[in-house]
Amino acid sequence: MAMICKDGGKNNMQQGHMENGKYVRYTPEQVEALERLYHECPKPSSIRRQQFIRDCPILSNIEPKQIKVWFQNRRCREKQRKEASRLQAVNRKLTAMNKLLMEENDRLQKQVSHLVYENSYFRQHTPKTTLPTEDTSCESVVTIGQHHVTPQQHPPRDASPAGLLSIAEETLTEFLSKATGTAVEWVQMPGMKPGPDSIGIIAISHGCIGVAARACGLVGLEPTRVAEILKDRPSWFRDCRAVDVVNVLPTTNGGTIELLYMQLYAPTTLAPARDFWLLRYTSVLEDGSLVICERSLKNTQNGPSMPPVQHFVRAELLPSGYLIRPCEGGGSIIHIVDHLDLEPWSVPEVLRPLYESSTVLAQKTTMAALRQLRQIAQEVSQTNVSNCGRRPAALRALSQRLSRGFNEALNGFTDEGWSVLGNDGMDDVTILVNSSPDKLMGLNLPFSNGFPAVTNAVLCAKASMLLQNVPPAILLRFLREHRSEWADNGIDAYSAAAIKVGPCSLPGSRVGGFGGQVILPLAHTIEHEEFLEVVKLESIAYSPEEAMMPRDIFLLQLCSGMDENAVGTCAELIFAPIDASFADDAPLLPSGFRIIPLDTGKEASSPNRTLDLASALEIGQAGNKGSNDSSASPGCVRSVMTIAFEFAFESHMQEHVASMARQYVRSIISSVQRVALALSPSNLGSLAGLRSPLGTPEAQTLARWIFQSYRVYLGVELLKSNNEAGGDSILKSLWHHSDAMMCCSLKVQALPVFTFANQAGLDMLETTLVALQDISLEKIFDDQGRKTLCTEFPQIMQQGFACLQGGICVSSMGRPISYERAVAWKVLNEEENAHCICFMFVNWSFV
Repeated sequence: MAMICKDGGKNNMQQGHMENGKYVRYTPEQVEALERLYHECPKPSSIRRQQFIRDCPILSNIEPKQIKVWFQNRRCREKQRKEASRLQAVNRKLTAMNKLLMEENDRLQKQVSHLVYENSYFRQHTPKTTLPTEDTSCESVVTIGQHHVTPQQHPPRDASPAGLLSIAEETLTEFLSKATGTAVEWVQMPGMKPGPDSIGIIAISHGCIGVAARACGLVGLEPTRVAEILKDRPSWFRDCRAVDVVNVLPTTNGGTIELLYMQLYAPTTLAPARDFWLLRYTSVLEDGSLVICERSLKNTQNGPSMPPVQHFVRAELLPSGYLIRPCEGGGSIIHIVDHLDLEPWSVPEVLRPLYESSTVLAQKTTMAALRQLRQIAQEVSQTNVSNCGRRPAALRALSQRLSRGFNEALNGFTDEGWSVLGNDGMDDVTILVNSSPDKLMGLNLPFSNGFPAVTNAVLCAKASMLLQNVPPAILLRFLREHRSEWADNGIDAYSAAAIKVGPCSLPGSRVGGFGGQVILPLAHTIEHEEFLEVVKLESIAYSPEEAMMPRDIFLLQLCSGMDENAVGTCAELIFAPIDASFADDAPLLPSGFRIIPLDTGKEASSPNRTLDLASALEIGQAGNKGSNDSSASPGCVRSVMTIAFEFAFESHMQEHVASMARQYVRSIISSVQRVALALSPSNLGSLAGLRSPLGTPEAQTLARWIFQSYRVYLGVELLKSNNEAGGDSILKSLWHHSDAMMCCSLKVQALPVFTFANQAGLDMLETTLVALQDISLEKIFDDQGRKTLCTEFPQIMQQGFACLQGGICVSSMGRPISYERAVAWKVLNEEENAHCICFMFVNWSFV
């Protein structure tokens, strides 16, 4: 069949070729062949198209030009289909989000009406005269809102199937009233703004019994899959140790009642763990929504129960759960409510904010559930293998194992084989030992670095400390990026034990020191709140004999909580030594840090706060004490840091390893205290408190010398401002100067290294004042720059200054930097002796 095509041109729907002005349709066989070739190569070259014609006789009567046109049209249709599909998905998401927001608006309107009614009732029943402050018996001074009412003490319930169903139905009603009604007064969680691209609508409770959090969001998973994930609480809730199903009872309405015993890890060594005896009710509502609701079982009789368990505090879960509604076009709309009474009386007073904060509950539990669902939904829609050749689910499992292993070490439960060793007279570090077969399983594998990890015991050294006025996110970033600052543990005296323990058992320990670390990213979550990475520590020497031929070791590392603006977020840095070609089931002995903010209701820090003033690390122990003494000042940020390190060893080395571990952790505590003091806002926010590295003058004096020497050698002022300004003003002007300035040491028979830089200089070198001292002058120049420097350096020393032409230098991260010109001059001290050389790079920028 043929038809006349007047324009004889290209049409997006064209499926034939032109011959004498006629349009001939492709046969079904030809279309099938072209489709097959398209899937093999969507964009063939002219040579490939000619090869298609040769290899497929069925295409022999088609001109190469027409095949080119067909492929162009086919690609265009594919692009249009993808774009249409994407827009439809976006439209469905926006429609569902609009529906969710409208429902939330209706709920808020009901809450407002309810509060207005309460306010009116309160006004009507409150006498106009002022009530005596001593009289607390008058009913009129009691808030009657249901979110303030103390729950009634019910008589013992019958735990028969009928009695449990009654409890389940009551739990369902109370949960739904919290999820979609006004049973709890919800307020928007600080820092969480709802929108189509946000995690969801997050709210926390105000004025209710215990702590409560609520989340509403969209996930691209079917309701049954969502329910399956949420029921498997240990897979997404990092604090969940175990959930045991004691009994399962089907109900007459098609639902299921389960009796559960759940244990939660303690987040720090300063508090006991929690456990729960629960009823979980799964049912389907009339509108097809799936509901999973839970509550603690109390005052039940004639049925199974769970007596108190040693080392655990029995907490209460008030009616909570998940409402999962199918979303038009696929996916689910989910409402999550968590409402707990964590018995804050059982922890030290300083930690009670953790157990009385709805914000902490929202971050750790409610949002964790929603994030897990979103993460799995993304993995389902993008079935790509990561850059390390592993599936996302495998990487998630590694993250989970790291977190779980750290919690196990931190809690040290006796039923897992842990036993406490006697201390050495100081109780700052706790030592536990585990020789159980389950703990040692897989740890006897040989590592590819040649060291056999023959072990028959694991030791854990753990401690907790209170930090004052240090934002957890900033401290964690420093610990991650500057490992040498805290891993310089000074355990050389214990190197003999370290050798026999094996390299895999000493995270970060060293004999000869390491040349640096390289962080290789593996995966991150959708919102980048958690990172999984491999850290390569270069040039590690495990013994003095190997100091001449050091090795590299690798750590699998989990990092989370680096967002300064996330209120109530726990910051963690957990790592474990691995083989260079680690497998998914590689043995892991996690160690690391956990920093938990205690002032969860306050803004922790400014997002633009810099780490670059960490040179104040040189402040001594007296400075630490002074910082602690001022901790009670208003507006300080408090947090508790918990440290746990695991060591695999041979049992006959127990005493030596225990002593080494104590010293190791104590040295880390000392290093962290110095880092924390340097990163406190008093040091970060005030340049007047800046201290220079050991052996150099105070920063204000150094700044004055820099400006005076510039005027002496170049005959002009470096500053436009008043020359007679005070030292503090000069230092601030130097620090905020637009050109990059950095001072270089003048050491005899040693490579010049940088000792100080202003903010622009630190930005240019992509480093901090602490790490700056590890960068030598020659490292930042390319070959041409080094030749120029060698030529001009004698002139600098003799004449006192030199002007260098523009060129290229390199940051500490390896990024090339161009600069218009550079000026170098000697910095003279009060005795007019050369103290250092200052370099100024003008109009620099990253290439």
